Amino acid sequence: MPELRAALINPDEIWLKFRDETYSWAEVLSNIQRAANGLLELGVRPGERVAILMGNRPEFIWTHLGIVFIGALSVPVNTSQRGATLEHILADSDSVAMVFEDDLRGAVLAVKDKLPSLRASVVAGGKAGGGVDWTMDRLMDHPDSEPDVEVEEMSVGGVGMMYTSGTTGPPKGVVATKYDRNPMQMILDASGVEAGETMYTSLPLFHANALLVSMVGSMVLDAKFALGEKFSASRFWDECRKHDAVEFNTLGAMISILLKQPPRPDDKDHPVRIVVDAGCQPGAWEKFRDRFGVRLIEWFGMVDAPGILLNTEDKPGAMGKPVAGVDFRVVDEDDNPLPPGQPGELVFRHPKGRLTYYHKLPEETEKSNAGGWFHSGDLAVMEEDGFFYYKGRKKESMRRRGENISSWEIEAVINQNPSVLESAAYPVPSDLGEDEVKVEVVLKPGETLSHEELLDHCQGRMAHYAVPRYVEFVASLPKTETQRNQYAALRKRGITEGTWDRESVGYEVSRK
Repeated sequence: MPELRAALINPDEIWLKFRDETYSWAEVLSNIQRAANGLLELGVRPGERVAILMGNRPEFIWTHLGIVFIGALSVPVNTSQRGATLEHILADSDSVAMVFEDDLRGAVLAVKDKLPSLRASVVAGGKAGGGVDWTMDRLMDHPDSEPDVEVEEMSVGGVGMMYTSGTTGPPKGVVATKYDRNPMQMILDASGVEAGETMYTSLPLFHANALLVSMVGSMVLDAKFALGEKFSASRFWDECRKHDAVEFNTLGAMISILLKQPPRPDDKDHPVRIVVDAGCQPGAWEKFRDRFGVRLIEWFGMVDAPGILLNTEDKPGAMGKPVAGVDFRVVDEDDNPLPPGQPGELVFRHPKGRLTYYHKLPEETEKSNAGGWFHSGDLAVMEEDGFFYYKGRKKESMRRRGENISSWEIEAVINQNPSVLESAAYPVPSDLGEDEVKVEVVLKPGETLSHEELLDHCQGRMAHYAVPRYVEFVASLPKTETQRNQYAALRKRGITEGTWDRESVGYEVSRK
């Protein structure tokens, strides 16, 4: 893949920084080739899909790019997924192999036998056996030579399929027929990062932000890549100092969380010049910029389809303006364009036409691309100056601390509780920006269930970030004529006197 040209031009130059370790381009290429040859011996062939369930660690990179090297397709999976949602993603993607870290063994083995396409599994940091075929050490114990395989074409970044949250249904697999690097290149150019400088991220590699903008982006810019294990507000700036990072990426709530840290005399004593953010709250923008002495640029984009809004003009609250020839507009319920100042759904179209589709969902693909415009499901306003401003979600989904959550994935678990008749999950405002999750629950006649018992049922069956903060038991839910939940009415109801807040009573959600 062209992004790895530095491995041939500057093999001794450091690219990857992780913890106290560094990897030169020569070492990076060696590890990728070893993983690629291991995957071939494991039985993976070009065109097949391999799921990766790992947190931020070098092995994720070796595996991901090793998959690319043999012409297979990488399927990064959120490591927080559990139960029905995890099973759906692994089965729907038709993954023939999966590579997962040992901490996820229980979650993986719980669904492994329900995956008809799966032929092999590899564990990182644990032992084989008990339903697991290989260890990561065995996968990597192969020659660091060019894989002996016919590869027709490698996609930019090598992402075969990424799963986005559903709305009222299961997560959808997004397949790119062709990648357009131009929108991402606009973000990279705006960052001002020079060759040899360091880009840092603590966002997870199983998301496109870290994988494509940070990791692949650093390759495109011939920059160094510093990878944090996970986001820690108390250690964040020290990590940037340690790795001499001039840039990092954030998602909405991260800015607010960092601002809540106690002020320090060295708040401006760091090498960071630029912060590439998605979803910063207007009130936090100026405070963050002034306190830490950095420049912020804001952008909007989706895994579902290529298109970028970019704000490089220090305009707090603005998503940005269209770049790279992609048209954006705001439309009403009938897809009629709305004038400046009127809110509606944000839609966009690429000059090359449709470049992505939803795996096994042709009707959903057509619906989302009605009239030749991709329908984002986000509400926005375009002002007279051409900037777009975010106004919330149209779809029955929510966004909590950078993670998209569907109502379906919460309700599917809660409705399995034997005491529950039905439920509805929806967003309520968060003081950190974005959303918190509330669920309203109707119990079966004669049944009783405590708030804690309901959340105990949720734990381990859904992603930890999807476990509702707010719970309210109700006699009935508002319905449409076709007996669907009326989410708009629920959102208007919001927090009431009968709403229970798990944080107010100290209920803890496990991340395992």
